[in-house]
Amino acid sequence: MATMASLFLKTPGPSQSLPKTQKTHFVLPLNYPVSYSWRSKFRAVPGARIRCGPLIEPDGGKLMDLVVEEPQRDLKRRQALSLPQIKLSKIDIQWVHVLSEGWASPLNGFMRESEFLQTLHFNSLRLGDGGSVVNMSVPIVLAIDDSHKNRIGGSSSVALVDDKDKLIAILNDVEIYKHNKEERIARTWGTTAPGLPYADEAITHAGNWLIGGDLEVIEPIKYDDGLDRFRLSPAELRDEFTRRNADAVFAFQLRNPVHNGHALLMTDTRRRLLEMGYKNPVLLLHPLGGYTKADDVPLQWRMRQHEKVLEDGVLDPETTVVSIFPSPMHYAGPTEVQWHAKARINAGANFYIVGRDPAGMGHPLEKRDLYDADHGKKVLSMAPGLERLNILPFKVAAYDKTQNRMAFFDPSRTQDFLFISGTKMRSLAKNKESPPDGFMCPGGWKILVEYYDSLTPAGNGRVPEPVPV
Repeated sequence: MATMASLFLKTPGPSQSLPKTQKTHFVLPLNYPVSYSWRSKFRAVPGARIRCGPLIEPDGGKLMDLVVEEPQRDLKRRQALSLPQIKLSKIDIQWVHVLSEGWASPLNGFMRESEFLQTLHFNSLRLGDGGSVVNMSVPIVLAIDDSHKNRIGGSSSVALVDDKDKLIAILNDVEIYKHNKEERIARTWGTTAPGLPYADEAITHAGNWLIGGDLEVIEPIKYDDGLDRFRLSPAELRDEFTRRNADAVFAFQLRNPVHNGHALLMTDTRRRLLEMGYKNPVLLLHPLGGYTKADDVPLQWRMRQHEKVLEDGVLDPETTVVSIFPSPMHYAGPTEVQWHAKARINAGANFYIVGRDPAGMGHPLEKRDLYDADHGKKVLSMAPGLERLNILPFKVAAYDKTQNRMAFFDPSRTQDFLFISGTKMRSLAKNKESPPDGFMCPGGWKILVEYYDSLTPAGNGRVPEPVPV
């Protein structure tokens, strides 16, 4: 993926000052003509980690960096030898990654009970100043069972290790509290119906206790899967946006292959921002890289497909930064889309594109969507703590049969449009059939067909495992 790797340059900068918060929130439907000019005037605040220039400041005023400095790592490893151990799952390690780089700023570790309750009941966290809040809609917690709780006893610190007993982090000043799984699931998803992928994977069979505390991550999280160079931290992304002289950053969250309807949303956003007076708006194309459900296209294949989209000129490499967002996926609709938007503030984005049914999924028991398709964008426009982020809702894009391309749906001529669902797209790719011309670039479609062709048949009824790229 050398071509895509050249789209950004890692240029970590020195510690600099951050701008002070300004509220600049508005809802702008991009399917209507607009003439609007806006600029932020920032005032520096001492003591923060990086320089933002025109970029939006992180939640809480600075990015959290929870990785231990290299000279101290051996000392921390020695200290960890005498601590009780907690073995982390793959999803737990993904959350350590998220926390360590500041995606969840101002969190400095797994949530203690007060933070957990605020998240569940208010979708926000109150800052230490006593008045202001930041958005936080998804609990970032670590579950333990009774045996771990007993082993920890009165220890104030624990060592977090992977399945091979490699030290990942130390959790300090710990607090252990009850893990009410039913309440957590009900408030996160709005249902306790069986079959919620993330709940089945990470909650239902998890321990009955949660442990929170301050994280010291021993070294940056790496996956050694050939994609680490695409996992830019919020600080690295901010450096890259500054290097490109971006005066606006608009983020697009996705966990699927990019088709031309997605590209329409992104290119039209840039056009509108230029009309508003911005000189160099930059797109953050930000595929989700953590846990996804079994029938989603795996990350490695999605990244190959994204590369072809750029090679084929569907998106402009000069104005696009491709990076992997390390968060696991909940499929929690209007609740989760707030987390997706909030995390991109910390990466420097001041505009967030939201389409139909963001972070949604089909109901696990009934033949219907779990969430109202419009609720995600409506919730984002009202969510506490997201006032500084500009939400960009779009009309639905569909295939226009009269123009042989993806276009914004026009309800006055319904008969001219074809809706190609994700299920339909997967079915075509599995059967090696071609979609209508103009639905997806040929190179990108070829990658998708190759993925489904690579699936090894499973005779035990389980979802087939993809052959590695």
